[in-house]
Amino acid sequence: MSEENVLNKNVDNNELQVEHDLQMEKLREEVLKKFFEYNKIIQFMAADAPISTLCLPPTIEKKLTSNGLLRVYDLINFDLTKIEGLGEVSIRNLTSRLNQFFSML
Repeated sequence: MSEENVLNKNVDNNELQVEHDLQMEKLREEVLKKFFEYNKIIQFMAADAPISTLCLPPTIEKKLTSNGLLRVYDLINFDLTKIEGLGEVSIRNLTSRLNQFFSML
């Protein structure tokens, strides 16, 4: 085999390797994206539980339900400071219970 043929084969192999690496990188990105989407869906599904599962004091639970927050997933991305009468201590207590709830997942 001539030296030119060997060089051509090496170039072809390098091109194939680069193309393979690009495809694998795209695949990794797609799998990672799907994993994060799946994780988000699972969190929302797991949070499909009544507020009472958080074992909150009755006053906090009443304020939440009177504002239409009946399920745990209703609290996700909700600004708790918008609830009238829910003070700093109550919000801290609620946040703590939410953290406990999600840490069990």
